[in-house]
Amino acid sequence: MHEPKRVYYEEAALEYELGKILRQKYAHLEWIPIENHNNIPELRQNPNSEFAKMKQAIVVAVRKTHKFTENHKTSDFLVPYTSSGCSAACLYCYLVCNYNKCAFLRLFVNREQMLSKIIKTAEKGGRDLTFEIGSNSDLILENEITENLNWTIENFGKTKKGFLTFPTKFDMVDPLLSLRHNCRIKIRMSVNPEEIIKNIEYGTSHLTNRIEAVNKLRNAGYPVGLLIAPVVMLPNWKEQYSDLLLKLRECLSPEAKHHLPVEVIFMTYSYVHRMINNEAFPKAVELYDKDRMTGRGMGKYCYKPGLKEDGEQFLREEISKVLPEVKIEYIV
Repeated sequence: MHEPKRVYYEEAALEYELGKILRQKYAHLEWIPIENHNNIPELRQNPNSEFAKMKQAIVVAVRKTHKFTENHKTSDFLVPYTSSGCSAACLYCYLVCNYNKCAFLRLFVNREQMLSKIIKTAEKGGRDLTFEIGSNSDLILENEITENLNWTIENFGKTKKGFLTFPTKFDMVDPLLSLRHNCRIKIRMSVNPEEIIKNIEYGTSHLTNRIEAVNKLRNAGYPVGLLIAPVVMLPNWKEQYSDLLLKLRECLSPEAKHHLPVEVIFMTYSYVHRMINNEAFPKAVELYDKDRMTGRGMGKYCYKPGLKEDGEQFLREEISKVLPEVKIEYIV
């Protein structure tokens, strides 16, 4: 985690315990007052070429939106939680919306309010519900600043109903290993070939470190999962993903492999991504491929149906062959 260079903040955020903690922790930085974390004129006026520099800022605010969205994959609900955006810079990141105005890390200090709603909803459920709390950010990365994940796990681990889950691309899991999670928090590690991590997933943890983090978490009793995501179909993609699966077979512990559901998600891309990446990272890999991609509406691109179907079949066969212990949850 890079040290932030400046902080934008809503005055109301300093009335919360976490706001006060962050104010003290980063007292040496410039603190710039704002009226609304969704509309920061100073950042909105920046050209796309400033995108990477914008990642050096954090925003401290109060989350006002608490709507749960139904989900039908690995959770029952997608839940707005303690952060939005990220200080890493994956070139395909779906958090990059509205040009360069949404990708910097926003930290929401009213965590008690957010977790309370999750717990109350879980208690009312006729069965154990699962809440995805990491769809808007990377909570392992955020935890380096706020320790919100430690706080969340310690508090939710005391409950009797429901589960939390979130994905991550980071390996900084040591602070979580001794917490009393009560097996109610499932952590899903996103993996990709090392070449893609190095050239496309800027600022994230190396593959070997991610795999070791999975082993640590499983050894500490956490339910774990794996996301092969997003699958980026570069010219040599089959070779790269075959090597990735062999690396997983070699480095994952037997305990992890036998309790490791796998999700596979193919990359989608957009006109907005291309505009930002071309100006902010002019030497980066070009992810748009007109021969392999087709329009998906609203300036978005996905891989052509025939190509994706071939990719799905290839990965199903390779995963079953190389990692026969794991269960494929879905491929999309």
